[in-house]
Amino acid sequence: MPGAARANETEALSHPCRRRFLACLAPPLSSGESGFAPLFSGRDLEGWILKGGRGRGYIVEDGAIVCPADGGGNLFTVKQYADFILRLEWRLWDGGNNGVGIRAPLAGDVAYSGMEIQILDDEAEVYQRMPIKPTQYTGSVYDVFPAKPGHARRNGIWNQYEITARGRRVTVVLNSVMVCDARLDTITDPAVLKRHPGLLNKAGHIGLLGHGTRVEFRHLRIKELA
Repeated sequence: MPGAARANETEALSHPCRRRFLACLAPPLSSGESGFAPLFSGRDLEGWILKGGRGRGYIVEDGAIVCPADGGGNLFTVKQYADFILRLEWRLWDGGNNGVGIRAPLAGDVAYSGMEIQILDDEAEVYQRMPIKPTQYTGSVYDVFPAKPGHARRNGIWNQYEITARGRRVTVVLNSVMVCDARLDTITDPAVLKRHPGLLNKAGHIGLLGHGTRVEFRHLRIKELA
């Protein structure tokens, strides 16, 4: 009988042994992830919009957002964010160059119209020859606030970013090390503010800023702050 079947099913699910079995199947809930929402499903780019795409733009492979070497452009969240904690993983290969845009508009060069948290293969020969500046190291707020070098992993090894934007302060933690602590109000030079109007933005999109080198992203999630 249907009613009896449902009753038996309910009884089975409520049995203590059954509940313990189901609990073992469920992934553990990390208290450190409380309040975070995924930005990427691991399957498709729903919730994202590509601007200024080149070649293949961005694709999804093996649960990661990939900027292929023959792709690029700016991939933005449809939603805008003001104050938040953003967590993600990324990896690159020799000469890799990308960035994470925050409080960004959909138009313009995000390194200036918004803020770009740099992702760069700092130790690549091409960049060592320049040489790059501290405000271009991985983890810097590009061209404005420097980052501590030497904490990024190269050659296809995953890195962890935690980017926190709270009011007029932006911090970047790379592989458990705070590499940048940007106090935005310390920038008072009119010339810098004219070149970087995005420093004054209160909200905007999250973006992945491709430059025609292969860089991969996964486990993107965000916690909005009151």
